[in-house]
Amino acid sequence: MSNYVVAMEAAWLVRDVENSDDAIGVAVSEAGKRLNDQDLDYVEVEAGVTTCPACGEPLDAAFLAANTALVGLVLELTVFNADSVEHAERIAKSEVGGALRDVPLEVIEVVEEGGEEGEAERDDE
Repeated sequence: MSNYVVAMEAAWLVRDVENSDDAIGVAVSEAGKRLNDQDLDYVEVEAGVTTCPACGEPLDAAFLAANTALVGLVLELTVFNADSVEHAERIAKSEVGGALRDVPLEVIEVVEEGGEEGEAERDDE
């Protein structure tokens, strides 16, 4: 059994904001509060980053329209004593998904602690 660091991406909707910095702050705060309420304070919450298609520069993952924002968050946690990469993914999604109901989650990376990186293989739907 191994320990794995699992990173997931979450799509967080924020209403009544005027700029992307405010939206990111609200999203990180709300996600952290919901996780802490379920005693999941070991889950790291950060704003996601995307790449500008024109210039390739990194940008915060927030899209703002009509004072409503969709913010991409990265959630990271360590899963202890998992049998495999797939098992670690299921454990992480179960733990975080229970606290963040109705929030879309996708595993973006799984790394075995002290081992090699094991990117999760995904079929595009």
